[in-house]
Amino acid sequence: MNPRALAILVLARVRATDAYLNVVLDTMLSESPLKDPRDAGLVTELAYGSTRRQLALDYAITRFADRKLDAMEDRVLAALRIGAYQLFHTRVPARAAVAETVQALKEVGLTRATGFVNAILRKLAGLPGPPLPPASEVAHHLSVRESHPQWLVERWLRQFGRERAEAMLVADNQSPPVVIRANTAKVTRDALLAQLQEVGVDAKAATLSPLGIVLPPVGRVEDVYGYAEGLWQVQDEAAQLVGVYGAIPESARVLDACAAPGGKACHLAQSHDVVAVDLHAHKLRKIEGEAKRLGLTPRLKSFAHDAAEPFPEAWGEFHAFMVDAPCSGLGTLRRHPELRYRRKEEDISRLAALQRRILENCQEAVPPGGLLVYAVCTAEPQEGQDQVEMFLRSHPEWTAEPPVLPGLKLPLTQAYLRTLPGPEGYDGFFAARLRKLY
Repeated sequence: MNPRALAILVLARVRATDAYLNVVLDTMLSESPLKDPRDAGLVTELAYGSTRRQLALDYAITRFADRKLDAMEDRVLAALRIGAYQLFHTRVPARAAVAETVQALKEVGLTRATGFVNAILRKLAGLPGPPLPPASEVAHHLSVRESHPQWLVERWLRQFGRERAEAMLVADNQSPPVVIRANTAKVTRDALLAQLQEVGVDAKAATLSPLGIVLPPVGRVEDVYGYAEGLWQVQDEAAQLVGVYGAIPESARVLDACAAPGGKACHLAQSHDVVAVDLHAHKLRKIEGEAKRLGLTPRLKSFAHDAAEPFPEAWGEFHAFMVDAPCSGLGTLRRHPELRYRRKEEDISRLAALQRRILENCQEAVPPGGLLVYAVCTAEPQEGQDQVEMFLRSHPEWTAEPPVLPGLKLPLTQAYLRTLPGPEGYDGFFAARLRKLY
């Protein structure tokens, strides 16, 4: 199949089903394998690029479309976005971008729409660049230019100031690196790094995580050395830092209360006995599969359970809890660009209420002297620092206790771990390490 045609189908399915882009893309690439690996790269670039730049592309398309975008057939709108993305954000010659996109639309069975799409793309090709609102309308301008909903832009401008907010918006539109975490149950980070380099992989040590390795652009990560042998697991460096920051003693038995997708549970299971809990049984099957690949099955058990409800006494006592709570996910928009268009501002308060219920339930199960590591993959204070400080005010028996990690320099704000999207190259994360005193 023409890679542009496959990209159209990927975007159309994401729009029709509200599925995650990465899941749809992986599924469709496996269902429709392409002969040339470079074609798979093109599909990925078109799908992710068009999604990251969607608001700006739509702003341009609406200048020439005689119908509302919401009324367009999924594949037609996908073709327009992919065509516009090539015109404004790639080096593909304008004539080729238009012609190849129109041809792709024919391949997906929409010959009747080719005239409409061709006319709009040709008009866009005549523009000197993507149209934007006036720069004086700061929030609206940044919203369109960097394709983030205006409510989020306004929120970040208030919280972080113009310079940092703009850096976060720009970072969300960059392709994230592939970062892996060495499975220290089998190999040290330095030994794995040397092995990767010996087989020709231009890998380098992560900046902050003592377990992290940054890979060069790769095709299928499953084809990279060490995957089949279970020597590593894909995990963003900021997410790795949560486990490092937690500094849970190796003798501790740990409950991971919201374990999916499983990176932190497997990280913990490299050196701890872990019970991984999630509300959805099908997500636990994926965690179990990863634990098996990594050789961690003896240390990791999983159960379907609602973390906001009391845990069964039959599970026994745990010395530490990992609460990687359900959150807005606004720190991971470079990896899940479609999420920015689905989130509403009111979701933050709704999720904060759920986080409070989970935190309250989990703290009840922690014995005196035990630890609780609370984490969210967002920079929103309402879900992070504000959430934790409200908890500490209402629970005098708890205190924030940052770890003592000689030789490691973690990005701490007061006692808390915090990373922000930006030129540093991290996802946005917040974590608090809490100790129950009595």
